[in-house]
Amino acid sequence: MAENEGQEKTEDATPRKRQTSREDGQVAKSIEIVSVVILFFAVSALNLSAGFIYSNMEKIFYESFNFGVIIDLDIKSFLFFFYAVIKYSGMAMAPVLVAVFLAALLSNLFQVGFFVSWKAIEPKGSKISPIKGFGRLFSMKSIFDLVKSILKITIIFTLAYFAVIYDEENLFRLYDNEVRGIFIYLLQTSFRIFVWILIVMIILAVMDYLYQKWDFEQKIKMSKQEVKDEMKQSEGDPHVKSRIKQLQAEAARNRMMSEVPKADVVITNPTHIAIALRYDQLNMKAPSVLAKGAGRIAEKIKEIAIKENIPVIEQPQLARNLFKVVGVGEQIPSEFFQAVAEILAQVYQMKKKA
Repeated sequence: MAENEGQEKTEDATPRKRQTSREDGQVAKSIEIVSVVILFFAVSALNLSAGFIYSNMEKIFYESFNFGVIIDLDIKSFLFFFYAVIKYSGMAMAPVLVAVFLAALLSNLFQVGFFVSWKAIEPKGSKISPIKGFGRLFSMKSIFDLVKSILKITIIFTLAYFAVIYDEENLFRLYDNEVRGIFIYLLQTSFRIFVWILIVMIILAVMDYLYQKWDFEQKIKMSKQEVKDEMKQSEGDPHVKSRIKQLQAEAARNRMMSEVPKADVVITNPTHIAIALRYDQLNMKAPSVLAKGAGRIAEKIKEIAIKENIPVIEQPQLARNLFKVVGVGEQIPSEFFQAVAEILAQVYQMKKKA
């Protein structure tokens, strides 16, 4: 809304605002968490399946450089050779690829749960706007990402350098080893570098996640007016609710007035309160209140009673007690039986005389 644009957003986001942001694809998610989990799974898979990977790579080299039988290099032979290379390469990379896929899936599920938002990939003009793009380029988030990337690259190169220098003596002796020994050495060195990098990346990932969480909370904060507007939308406008209650009260009052002609007697205050009672000996255990009211409603009840030839009897104390204790449609309590019975007896005698 236009009136909300200039207001400071100081209020925490409501559950409805959080749900709307989630549906729009706005969630607190750290890419570094995904990178760390992928790196961990990939290194673990590489370490556990090193023998399997080596055997398949050995088959690739065997198929590539085996000249025991000289064959014609036609299209059929080439396709056969190409199929063998693809098959063994796929088998060699399968453990790492499966581990990376599971890592990416689990790390995202851990952070945001299972949710697909198509709004996040919808084309928007703001995404290709040069002005907004320039603003995002120099935003706090972009600066933070730049510093983070430089720090990561620096750490990775530093750790790799010290890992090589640490084992420099064995590195220059590799020329005297077999292919298997060279391969195992490279795997061990790579694994050691990955472990060092992984430890540092975990620290960076935790820091990045905390920042992303803080940044997301700042983005979805709301102004006081936005909170009020949302409450109006969710709970309804107070004026509309008041009008609905008024209409409901009028409908209930009209239904109550329509029951007055069925009454046997109307007990009054005599001027401020009126109670319409009915008693059916066959279907009721005690007399019940068909209608009650004070002021104008009491006057209306008495008008209907007079029009319908219903006896109107003045009993101020009884009328006040019934008005306070008994609701419309309820039967009277036992402490009022005697007083009401005397009035009904009087009414029946009046009807017999009539």
